[in-house]
Amino acid sequence: MTSRGTDSWSAAGLPAELTSFVGRRHDIAEVKRLLAGSRLVTLVGVGGVGKSRLALRVAAEVQRAFPDGVYLIELAALESPGVLAQALIESLRIMDHSSREPMEVLTDHLRERQTLMVLDNCEHLRRDCAVLAATLVRAAPGLRILATSRQALGAAGEQTMVVPALPVPRTNGTRPGGEPAERFDAMRLFAERAQAVVPDFEITDDNRETVARICRGLDGIPLAIELAAVRLRVISADQLLARLEDRFGLLTTGSRARLPRQQTLRALIDYSHALCTEQEQLLWARLSVFSGSVDLEAAEHVCSGDGIAPEDIVDVITGLVDKSILVREEHGPMVRFRLMETIRQYGRDRLRESGEEAELRRRHRAWYVDLATRMHHEWFGPAQVTWYQRMRLEHDNLRSALDHCLCTPGEAQQGMVLAAALRFYWIAADAPREARRWLDDLLAADPAPVPARLWALGVDARIAVLQSDFAVAAALLKEYRELARTLGDDTAEGGAAYVEGLAALLQSDLPEAERLLDAALACGRGAGDDMLVANALIYLGTTRSLLGRPAEAVGSFEECLSLCETREERWFRSYTLWTYGIEAWKQGDTRRAVEMERAAIRLKEPFKDPLGIALCAEALAWMAAGEGDGRRAATLLGGLEEIRRGFGGPLFGSLSIYHEACEEAARAAVGDRSFETAFRKGKAMSSAEVVAYALRDAGRGDERRGESSPLTQREMEIARLVARGMSNKAIAASLVIAQRTAEGHVENILSKLGFSSRVQIASWVGRQERPADEQGGAP
Repeated sequence: MTSRGTDSWSAAGLPAELTSFVGRRHDIAEVKRLLAGSRLVTLVGVGGVGKSRLALRVAAEVQRAFPDGVYLIELAALESPGVLAQALIESLRIMDHSSREPMEVLTDHLRERQTLMVLDNCEHLRRDCAVLAATLVRAAPGLRILATSRQALGAAGEQTMVVPALPVPRTNGTRPGGEPAERFDAMRLFAERAQAVVPDFEITDDNRETVARICRGLDGIPLAIELAAVRLRVISADQLLARLEDRFGLLTTGSRARLPRQQTLRALIDYSHALCTEQEQLLWARLSVFSGSVDLEAAEHVCSGDGIAPEDIVDVITGLVDKSILVREEHGPMVRFRLMETIRQYGRDRLRESGEEAELRRRHRAWYVDLATRMHHEWFGPAQVTWYQRMRLEHDNLRSALDHCLCTPGEAQQGMVLAAALRFYWIAADAPREARRWLDDLLAADPAPVPARLWALGVDARIAVLQSDFAVAAALLKEYRELARTLGDDTAEGGAAYVEGLAALLQSDLPEAERLLDAALACGRGAGDDMLVANALIYLGTTRSLLGRPAEAVGSFEECLSLCETREERWFRSYTLWTYGIEAWKQGDTRRAVEMERAAIRLKEPFKDPLGIALCAEALAWMAAGEGDGRRAATLLGGLEEIRRGFGGPLFGSLSIYHEACEEAARAAVGDRSFETAFRKGKAMSSAEVVAYALRDAGRGDERRGESSPLTQREMEIARLVARGMSNKAIAASLVIAQRTAEGHVENILSKLGFSSRVQIASWVGRQERPADEQGGAP
């Protein structure tokens, strides 16, 4: 994917193909033709026919025509239409902390861009997708949308294409038309997938007719063929054909006519279901309650009991993985399991038939309330990054649990507990708008004066302040204080004082900010609440710095750093270093200030905290301008332009005066023309490139050292081997490490650089190895 630096703070793109793409040359050409003439194209067809794979292949082949990016938005796990627009904002990596409506944010972001969006699996949100797509294509003339659905969206101007099954051999005695098997995509697909489980499998004169009959019986539906081919692990092709035909005969009461595609796929899944043990069938149904993926611990707690002991879950999961019902995924050190969407829907039907769905949804909700509560209690400590990464993988399940709480009578209070416990996650994951939506809706659903409501009101007010929605925050805090008095909760005042103090700071009312934050600090100390103490110290120090009392400011910062370091905490420490660095710069210690900002960026990187990284990079721009390096300052300001637009105003209230002074000083140092050139250069950078630039010393073109790259020395070594085209297995052999270790390093490299493919790593390494004057490095 090409980029002009407008991909926000994380590289977007398409997932790598895990298996080969077979055939469909004509279909690919037809979709391209439709896209050339229409702004909205929908691929329709039955489940399993290959709509998603076709859409992704077309998107990969046309991506050069969309300089502002090609984005995949997977909707299968999205159950609530209310977060549809927010899901697009996240997938497009749009940074926006304002209180604007999501559709306004989307249209503003896309209006002047040439972008292709792939909306995958729209059928359960068809009407909402139609409205959204029609709105976006009207507002953004450079936008194209390629959607997949089991039926047309029904939007104005929509072009549809029915995705056909793969071509299959014609019936002709004992030979499939006398034509070679390679002519038929269905046969090729079967052979390739069969070779994945039986490496020496090939189509021969002896089995050609059997394979042809299997493919014909399955109507050439790719998913059906893939599910059938994997059975060759335990039975022969002849045995597979016999069982398939027996099963189909039962479903059609003896009719030999071709079955409808949906029935054919259903029949095959029925057959896969029949091959499972009773425990595997039971677990398959229960796992369907999860959205996206699930880890072993969650499966053990939610799905055990009534036929499956907790200690049996791992063995039953192993059986489902072996039968290709569950897909195993590795996320660094974490292993998760996913049901393909068609398989999940089948399991959900079975769950409903069993009468267990309501109980499983309740268990699912209970698990995620407990998980989020544990995260909240452990956030201020060494497990912070681990918790963040885990909850990122659980985001679809969190949404599903919250939706259940909102839609199920009597569950809203549990939803408030869940949404409030995710307080720091919402901020770290750059999802304040979604947090506000859940909290507002849950508070409206149940007005009972209970502790859960008190917590939710406080978190809602805090996030409203971060979005500069001060009037709404004030109303929430008024109710918060009244409810605290009703409940007799004396500890609540500290949280209210902190939120009001932060609001005063953001609105430049410094004396009031100091008074309130000092009160919050006293409450936090009295209650032994280290998170409140750290929060209050960060912004109390910032306030005192702005009031011109540096000694007191430094005292607050040092106390906060000491507390954070004692607890091995990163998040609060990074924000302390950010604002402490500004104070050090104001005192004339620019070198120390720069190191503080860079240390803060490194602490933030595991969280993908775009706002926090932007604040640090902005401070580095001020420092560069103060040293007379106008081009470096302009480049950093250009790299931050997108996030400033998304924030809807100054990045941090009272500190905005330094932004204006920075731009003025930079222009004075290099002239307007050079400033604009450097600014455009920064604006064209990807998020990873801006971070790397911010971490690199001025005038230094050599990025081949760990300290000037977001990668560690070991990761840089592995990145170079990836650039040489080596596989994970070859890298492991070369460095004498385990293959899993090599895979983990590659995963970290992709994550740190914001990339989605090894090709992007190779390109990045190539740029790092070139001299600065060739790659357009530091001015």
